[in-house]
Parts: sequence; C-alpha cells; structure tokens
Amino acid sequence: MPVYVEFVRQPSAQDRSDLAKVYADAPDWLLAPHANADALIGAGIASGQLIAGRFNDRLLGAALLEQGPDCWRLSHLCVRQITRQRGVGRRLLDEAQRLANETGQPLQLAEHLEK
Repeated sequence: MPVYVEFVRQPSAQDRSDLAKVYADAPDWLLAPHANADALIGAGIASGQLIAGRFNDRLLGAALLEQGPDCWRLSHLCVRQITRQRGVGRRLLDEAQRLANETGQPLQLAEHLEK
C-alpha cells in the first residue's frame, strides 16, 4: 500500500498518539523553536501546516509545510524511528514539492531535516 500524505486538521485520538510517536525520539534541535513535541504538533494543527504520511491507517511521519507568499517552506520533517528508510520521508518531500509546484511557488527546505 502507498503512503498517503494529508494535512492534519482534525486528528483522531489515534492520530495524536501516532504523531507523539513520530516526534518522540526527535532531537531537541528539530523541535525548536517549540518547547517540546506536543507544542510543535499543537502549533502545526492550529496553523493548518502539519502534514503527515499515512500507511495502513497510521501516521508514520510528519512535517510542517508553510505556504508563504513567495515560497513554500518544509520544516520539522521526522519519521517514526521504527519505519525509517522505507520512503516515508521521501513521500512527504515529494508531495510538498508537488503542492508548491501547483501554486507556481518554489519549495524551500529547512536547514535541518530528520530522516
């Protein structure tokens, strides 16, 4: 089954649990400027910028995708450690690029991305 990428706007309890697992082992620098993973997830949901990769009804990776006036910016990309190296991060990146291209805007990547 493919990994489906979606904006997370009204997460279920299971989605919130999955997102917590995605960022559970993220290094502190990846969470900045947020105090912790919960703050990052909450801010992403509230702003409508949180995207996630879903496989078999579970969220395996997530990132923030900011839609600016001159470019789109992908940041805070993280994939759950147990599912890394299986294309989830690449799928999130490819979909972010596709969405930015649809609006005629370039996609910029944050300085640091976690696999």
